Amino acid sequence: MKFSRRTFLKSGLSGAALIVASGALPSTWLRSAGAAGKKSRTTLARTVMPIPVPASAPKLLPTDLAKYSQNGYGKWQMGEGLDYAKRLDLMKSGYSDAAVTPVADLLRFFAITDIHISDKETPAQAILYGYRGGVSSAYSGVMLYTTHVLDAAIQTVNEMHKETPIDFGISLGDTCNNTQYNETRWYVDVLDGKVIRPSSGTHVGANTIDHQKPYRAAGLDKTIPWYQTMGNHDHFFIGFLPPNEYSRKTLIGEEIINLGDVFTDPRGLDSRGFYMGAIDGGTPYGDLIGVGPEKDFATPPKVRAADPDRRSLYRREWMNEFFKTSSSPVGHGFTQANIDNDFACYSFEPKSDIPIKVIVLDDTQGNDDPVNLESLGYGHSALDQARYDWLMRELDLGQAEGKLMIIAAHIPIGVEPWPSMMGWNPTIPVTEAQFIAKLQEYPNLILFAAGHRHINTVTAFKSPDPRRPELGFWQIETASLRDFPQQFRLFEIVRNSDNTVSILATDVRNSDNTVSILATDVDPIVKDGSLAATSRSYAVAAQQIFKNDMPYLPTAAYNAELVVQLSPAMQAKIRGVGKPIRD
Repeated sequence: MKFSRRTFLKSGLSGAALIVASGALPSTWLRSAGAAGKKSRTTLARTVMPIPVPASAPKLLPTDLAKYSQNGYGKWQMGEGLDYAKRLDLMKSGYSDAAVTPVADLLRFFAITDIHISDKETPAQAILYGYRGGVSSAYSGVMLYTTHVLDAAIQTVNEMHKETPIDFGISLGDTCNNTQYNETRWYVDVLDGKVIRPSSGTHVGANTIDHQKPYRAAGLDKTIPWYQTMGNHDHFFIGFLPPNEYSRKTLIGEEIINLGDVFTDPRGLDSRGFYMGAIDGGTPYGDLIGVGPEKDFATPPKVRAADPDRRSLYRREWMNEFFKTSSSPVGHGFTQANIDNDFACYSFEPKSDIPIKVIVLDDTQGNDDPVNLESLGYGHSALDQARYDWLMRELDLGQAEGKLMIIAAHIPIGVEPWPSMMGWNPTIPVTEAQFIAKLQEYPNLILFAAGHRHINTVTAFKSPDPRRPELGFWQIETASLRDFPQQFRLFEIVRNSDNTVSILATDVRNSDNTVSILATDVDPIVKDGSLAATSRSYAVAAQQIFKNDMPYLPTAAYNAELVVQLSPAMQAKIRGVGKPIRD
């Protein structure tokens, strides 16, 4: 079997604003000295530059973790900073912002996505597809340290918050890897700052092996509220198929799951032929067990022990876990009505005195969607009629109330043509082209933020009417915290001297009659010997071995200033709003 990681995963010039998206990295990766300043944690200052594997080095398997370092795999050095690429794709021809300056801060928030907290010892996962199928998201050494990377990222947020307050955070989905209760709890508990026991079953090696040892997470600063979006991995088995009786039973048992090629076999979880394998948590490098063709095993292979905490959560149960929290807000955006109606969409306004609305959209497929033989799996973007109608009401209301609007969803739109496994699901009532055209009827929509594809990239959706550039919007995709380059983003929205709005990252200064999106990534500065350093090394090595198709290599970072037009009505609405900027 041969798959790609992306296949597996899913998938008037007056009045404008600037959108800046900043990637940020875990603070346990930061040195204590020389790290002060707003830019120091972003790729504006420096980037992680993977060092090429020597030509004389042997070809290693993904499982050869112990051999990585000695053969030159997984090594990196700090490189030059990456400046913003200024893009005026949405603006009228001849547009210039040379005389514009920022005057007030409106909103500052961070976004994380695709951490894929993993119970590495679970008997029901997709390791074979990674180990033998070339899918790093199904298996790589980073699986040993997913909670540690999240903890480090949250520590970085806290450090940034000390320098300049952050108004809120949002996760764009795929919090867990495999719908499991323990994975979801580890995720919430890291953000809450609780003791994390990153092992399952017998908890073997909890006193001796670094990736098994319990630790107390730092926890997100309690003054920062955070919100949650649903991803496909949060309610589908390996993010790809609706859980069935067999997968649910296997998760809480000992026998390793037996599956066929779910990428080509429409039977999905009812197909058989290969034991998918598990990681032995009792070994320093997480040795693989029980992986291979069914015929190679006299009896079904097993993990060390069953664990009821590995149970697969239904969508309602998953949302309910966000009410069991010591951070704010309780539910992290979800309400009891969301649970009662099995509806993972909501909206909120981060600051009562700032006219900005965030619309959190569940654009993952439904568990009862029919199988499409042209493009198997459930990693497509999709909106049923109920979610589409709800979104239109939210956009109508935001437009009528004079609010700038941000849609936060897991799966991006308009970037994966059918029959990509991460493309738009054609069985739903609205086509992707119709959906995008509808979004372009709302001049106050400035940003569609997404994850899912594990890459940093930006897409311009231009206005269909060149006389009204404010009908265009930007889409920013944020890289995964799990896979290389292991980043998140910081967004800052700034009002400019002509009463336009800019969404800025870090120290960016831009203004005029537009909305500009500055997408700034952050590469970690790690302390030698830390678990975060090990994870970064494994992520670099995995990229060197799997050679994932992603833009902007070798760093995979992309910093951009993206300009968007505001309507005359919104220019008037934001005049005088925000905290004055003091240079």
